[in-house]
Amino acid sequence: MIRSMTGFGRAQEHVAGMDVTVEIRSVNHRYFECATRLPRAYGFLDEKLKNFLQTKVTRGKVDVSVYIDLTDVPGTEVVVNKALAEAYLKAGAELESAFGLKNDMTVRTVAQYPDVLTVRRAAEDEDAVWTAVRSVAEEALVRFVEMREREGAKMREDILARRDTLLSAVAFVEERSPVLVREYMDKLEGRMRDLLDGTAVDESRLLTEAGLIADKLAVAEETVRLHSHLEQLEQLVNSNEPVGRKLDFLVQEINREVNTTGSKIQDLQVTRVVVDMKSEIEKIREQIQNIE
Repeated sequence: MIRSMTGFGRAQEHVAGMDVTVEIRSVNHRYFECATRLPRAYGFLDEKLKNFLQTKVTRGKVDVSVYIDLTDVPGTEVVVNKALAEAYLKAGAELESAFGLKNDMTVRTVAQYPDVLTVRRAAEDEDAVWTAVRSVAEEALVRFVEMREREGAKMREDILARRDTLLSAVAFVEERSPVLVREYMDKLEGRMRDLLDGTAVDESRLLTEAGLIADKLAVAEETVRLHSHLEQLEQLVNSNEPVGRKLDFLVQEINREVNTTGSKIQDLQVTRVVVDMKSEIEKIREQIQNIE
């Protein structure tokens, strides 16, 4: 099943005395690119998370945010910077004296000043932390992939519907092409008879001209390739592998064959069909820009 490159997944658990939250989100990108947002002390998780995500994600710009609350972890303590608190209190007293202000500083007030209170914890086992974060990341990744697959299913339905429209258009061109050859032949023969004014028409010359016209209007090669490309398109969107790049190339080839067909057959009905085909191809192209 094809997947969208846009997705979001979030999970939160209380693991090993820690409240861990992992959020994964992604948008379109030509390649796989991953950025992590981690608490300052957990930079060692960066590479581990990126490698972990690459087991399930091959394309897209992915952002991973990890939040860790350690308030329940044994060995965690809150340390008071007494010297800094004293400096804040002294500054408050000076403001009171200098400007006649009421000094309403309280414990809560001082505690909220930067760096007065610092949370310290005992050295942590990095492997244990990674095990805890990975378990939450796995759940977030499952939800993330599920969302990508739901979006991918919608795109698959849309692409296959447009493929059917293109097949119908190819069938019309295949039916119309020999009709055009006959019409051109009839016109050519009529003109030659008018020019010759009753003189017998040179059948060999007429056959030669007919061959040239047939070659000019022949689009059998293009329509055969279009059938092949459209069959491959169906196979790719039903694949379980990442196929975004292959689809992008394939749609270019489909568009090239349609352009060639339009340039060969100068017929109003075919021209209209070719314009419609180009419109469908462009809509398919827009869809596959978001396929992994």
